[in-house]
Amino acid sequence: MISDFFSFKSMTDINFLKNKILSGENISTDEALSLADTSSEQERELWSAAREITRALSDSHFDTCSIVNARSGKCPENCKWCAQSAHYKTKIDCYPLISREDCLKAAELNRQQGIKRFSMVTSGRKLTGKDLDTACGYISQIRDEGGLELCASMGLLGKEELEKLYAAGVTRYHCNLEAAPSFFGELCSTHTVEDKIATITTAREIGFEICSGGIIGMGETRRQRIELALELRRIDPHSIPINILCPIPGTPLENAKPLAENEILNTLAFFRFVHPKPTLRFAGGRVHLSREAQAAAMQMAMNGAIMGDMLTTLGSQVAEDKELITRCGYDL
Repeated sequence: MISDFFSFKSMTDINFLKNKILSGENISTDEALSLADTSSEQERELWSAAREITRALSDSHFDTCSIVNARSGKCPENCKWCAQSAHYKTKIDCYPLISREDCLKAAELNRQQGIKRFSMVTSGRKLTGKDLDTACGYISQIRDEGGLELCASMGLLGKEELEKLYAAGVTRYHCNLEAAPSFFGELCSTHTVEDKIATITTAREIGFEICSGGIIGMGETRRQRIELALELRRIDPHSIPINILCPIPGTPLENAKPLAENEILNTLAFFRFVHPKPTLRFAGGRVHLSREAQAAAMQMAMNGAIMGDMLTTLGSQVAEDKELITRCGYDL
């Protein structure tokens, strides 16, 4: 039963932080990091407190989005988790920018399914030149046809490139921080967290909403997961996608040990304590959670999701997602 996840014995420290948040205050860095010491006996208290925060302060309208893998593979970056990096031998399909027909078809499918947002995602350090201009043409047509809010994830773009996307109709830009600054350098050496923040800062100055999150289960500590949440608070995103690592054969993380379900739920609760109001969005990897754990996560913290297929891994079926979302008490 879903309710079984939320039976608990009261613990004063977690209640103190919960009440501070419910009173309208942010918890401090030290208070957030203290959550890393949550014991197994305190887990259900933590989850129930996160559930109260979500119900009181977060949007009851579940935010749905979808993505199209608009350019795949041959990326020069060496991110250890990524199937699209040219540094590793994986079995994904590699292709240049998709055709206008395929992009518009994907957008129309999402429009028909009632999904709110649609995002073009491209591999590589950044999308530039003729490919960017072509993508902007696709986006403008989708905007003119209506019915979808438009997002984009096209790498470490500069001001002029971001301005083109904004003029075409993109209103939200996505750039994940991926991991805590203290851990990111062990996962990628071709760019930095600060490179990402520079793109995010420029996008916000232009007028974009910001979508930025990360991946858990890459070998980081619990404390580093909270550090990631705190670093994200520095950039104040509207939407925080949380991916659960799907180890890809051929990448350096192919043998990463999966996180236990209870530790994933703990992490989602930590994020809700640090981010009481933004959309916390299920992204890649949630299909590895039981449906009961997915439901518990939605009730305690997650009020958004990428629906349908992901970039190079299987996503959830939209109809099944909608049933679960409404069962957890959200409006669509």
